[in-house]
Amino acid sequence: MSSRRIRTARRFAATGAIALSLGLVLAGCSGGVAGGGESADNSDEPIKLGMLAPFSGQEAAFGDYMKFGAQLAIDEVNADGGIDGRDLELVTEDDACDPTAAVAAANKLVTAGVEGSVGGYCSGATLPTLPVFADAEIPMVIPAANSNQLVGQGAFMINGTGAQQAEAAVEYIKKVGAKKVAVIDDNTDYSVDLADSLEDQADGFEVVKRESVNPDEKDFSANVNSVTGASPDFIVWTGYYQAGGLLVNQLRGAGYDGPILVGDGSVDAQLAAIAGEDAIKNVVGTFTKTPDMLEGGDEWIADYEEVSGGDAPGPYSIQTYEAVKTMAEAYTQAGGTDYDAVVEALQGLDGFPLLTGDLTFADDGSREGGGFVIVEPTGDGGAFVLKDDLEG
Repeated sequence: MSSRRIRTARRFAATGAIALSLGLVLAGCSGGVAGGGESADNSDEPIKLGMLAPFSGQEAAFGDYMKFGAQLAIDEVNADGGIDGRDLELVTEDDACDPTAAVAAANKLVTAGVEGSVGGYCSGATLPTLPVFADAEIPMVIPAANSNQLVGQGAFMINGTGAQQAEAAVEYIKKVGAKKVAVIDDNTDYSVDLADSLEDQADGFEVVKRESVNPDEKDFSANVNSVTGASPDFIVWTGYYQAGGLLVNQLRGAGYDGPILVGDGSVDAQLAAIAGEDAIKNVVGTFTKTPDMLEGGDEWIADYEEVSGGDAPGPYSIQTYEAVKTMAEAYTQAGGTDYDAVVEALQGLDGFPLLTGDLTFADDGSREGGGFVIVEPTGDGGAFVLKDDLEG
């Protein structure tokens, strides 16, 4: 896809349904003035990379995971001479995984003069920021958010899409021989999207129940009774870990002892802490490979802990690290931060080597291959570790 086609896709997004709901906010944006469109590539000033992530709210732990991953990559790039002598600098803003907060935070990054965006955790909060960055001509490499709704909107995605994740889930369900599957979402964009993708791809088994929960509630007994009443032999939860831990516990309490697969939003040690040691047995998840599963991962973890002050990396630390590395490579190939040149460089990446695997973007900005594997919470403290790479 040419840079002109990508720019057209961005502007379409900015004038479509998303922009209609955010019109007053976007009216105040100054396209290309503070963003990447008018970059002074010969300046000695650092190149500012903006990162939206949750630093407050229920998903706040992921903000630091992402920030330290990004900072490690920036430190490495700067140690190697930066981008044609210019250092990278990280500018973070809290989106709280909330769409309204995310739009306000994105506008702050535009005002701060960022020349690239390397954030995005919750899909529902990332989606309305697309027209904000598009209007300012700021290229986006998204490390975590992976709703299918983000595909083809001009951004580039390090994480596999919801459709690719669902494909891995379907492959595993068939592999274990399940025939009657219940799918439960939490009504968020990401969760519903993943559940829809799985249901659409169902092959060799029947989705006997589709259920949605209110993630702000604590008692899911009505949902649990509805699901168990369908007598599934496999349950898929596509929401986040806070509600997921409670739901797993309550499903076990209702007598369901079969396999439960969770989506990547629940792949965190806190799932086991909330669900309980007994309830978490026979639970697996879909996720892209984490540092401990990778060649050279131990060294990367040690480097991360130096930056974080001793805290271990968590989910999406490495994906955010790779988002920065990807953006830096695009700047290098583009010879600066000119928006069109950077977008063209991103689209042209072909087998760019990253820890999680060589990176090539499809024409729609998604990552070719996806890279999802099956993990289980059997590591220290309920950490998820590799169970099945789905290659055999």
